[in-house]
Amino acid sequence: MKINEIFYSLQGEGARVGEASIFIRLTGCDLTCGFCDTEFLSGKEMSNADLLTHIQRWPGRWIVWTGGEPTLQLTAETVEFFKLNGYQQAVETNGNNTPPSGLDWVVCSPKVAEHVLAKHFPNGVDELRYARHSGQPDVPRPSITAKRYFLSPLFKGNRPDQENIKHCTTLCLQNPQWKLSLQTHELTGIL
Repeated sequence: MKINEIFYSLQGEGARVGEASIFIRLTGCDLTCGFCDTEFLSGKEMSNADLLTHIQRWPGRWIVWTGGEPTLQLTAETVEFFKLNGYQQAVETNGNNTPPSGLDWVVCSPKVAEHVLAKHFPNGVDELRYARHSGQPDVPRPSITAKRYFLSPLFKGNRPDQENIKHCTTLCLQNPQWKLSLQTHELTGIL
């Protein structure tokens, strides 16, 4: 796989916020989102064995496969390799591809049409996390089910946008199925 970066930190948003996690950012994405804050074009090839050697120095046992778009490279064989080595694994995907089997937690932050989500996630996901701004008047109407539903206010770069936060807060109060997910890693300045 082509790896952009690997780091150990706390999960910054969503249902697992605050949990120690090993983030493995894979190179490449199949979409171009104007608000994306991630450099994911560069990277180096690493085998599963190389990755395992690299991450074993950290005590955390959760891997978060992220990107770019991790489903372009992540395979069921890789997931199984790390599972056999004692790791739980989450993926953070844009919804444009079906993730491999064997994952412990699937986070979808949709960047595609709802019919595409229905095609790739017929059994739902663990977590849906929609980015929202104040110009979007209502909560999403997802075509798939999730264990948890989140609205994530768009930031201005790495700074909170108070108008977007206020708007998402109001939407969550009016629609209690939805929870607010702030980018705490940006707010606290942790990687």
